[in-house]
Amino acid sequence: MITIKPSATPDTIPDPPARLPANAGLWPQVVGLVRYLCQSEVHMYAFSVAANAILSLFPFIVMTMTIERYVFHSPAMENVLGDMLRYFLPAHQDFVVKNMGLLAHARGKVQIISVITLLISTSGVFLPLEVALNRVWGVTKNRSYLMNAVVSLGLAFSVGLLALLSIAFTAAQTRLLTLVFFGKTQNFVFGFLAHAILQLSAALFSVGIFFLIYWILPNRRLPVAAVLPTAVVTGLLWELAKRIYIFVLPWLDLESAYGPFSVSVSLMIWAFLTGLIMLAGAQMSATRHTLRLAREADLEEQREEQLKGE
Repeated sequence: MITIKPSATPDTIPDPPARLPANAGLWPQVVGLVRYLCQSEVHMYAFSVAANAILSLFPFIVMTMTIERYVFHSPAMENVLGDMLRYFLPAHQDFVVKNMGLLAHARGKVQIISVITLLISTSGVFLPLEVALNRVWGVTKNRSYLMNAVVSLGLAFSVGLLALLSIAFTAAQTRLLTLVFFGKTQNFVFGFLAHAILQLSAALFSVGIFFLIYWILPNRRLPVAAVLPTAVVTGLLWELAKRIYIFVLPWLDLESAYGPFSVSVSLMIWAFLTGLIMLAGAQMSATRHTLRLAREADLEEQREEQLKGE
């Protein structure tokens, strides 16, 4: 069994025990991951994150559209945002894009309400996530509510900046592609390349979000190497899960059961699944990091024994 001794430095928090042999292969790790996802508290965290994510999603879209229109004055960026929403959302994409565009046109109270809602809901998203990630990494002390609010605002700002950079990059590449095709954009090749650029930008955006959450949110110092590979894999698995969810969604026939509320229900289910995927990635990251440290410790012990034997 793996046992990691705490470091003597006060700033270092000991790594969590993986509860697996140091030489455990992939299958025992998968079994441990399934057991983790079957815990009731994990579902509680995922539901809490999903509810607050839906509350923060629409104000976030309104604020992003407002910045694009009245700060950057860029219709191209606004069009890219609409394309990204259609790409990221699993259902009712045109309905959401159309209504968010109408809300963004209404300057004044809508923007003020969006800012207030974001300030409240972002903390609601990241507070349970911090608690969940702290448990994954064996951290016994959570941040205070005030510090969590500060970190949440910082993460929300980072995600917003990342979104704007991703949108600006996609808009610039699409404009360059239009120049290469001499403005003849109504053809298969241009559509294929433009969609490929959008997919690449969206994938990088997804990986960036997972990385920021995995690296910053736990109340401990984590090496980049411990979370970056997991962020990449989790981002790709999230893309695959979205495609599966879109394929299965018509079979659920949510409109028959929920009527006009099917828009919110479909988004809530997808947000819950996203929360589970995010927590699964964090659990796997902590397990693999701990196993790697355990293997390194075993190798060091073997070297010391060999030196003593000589």
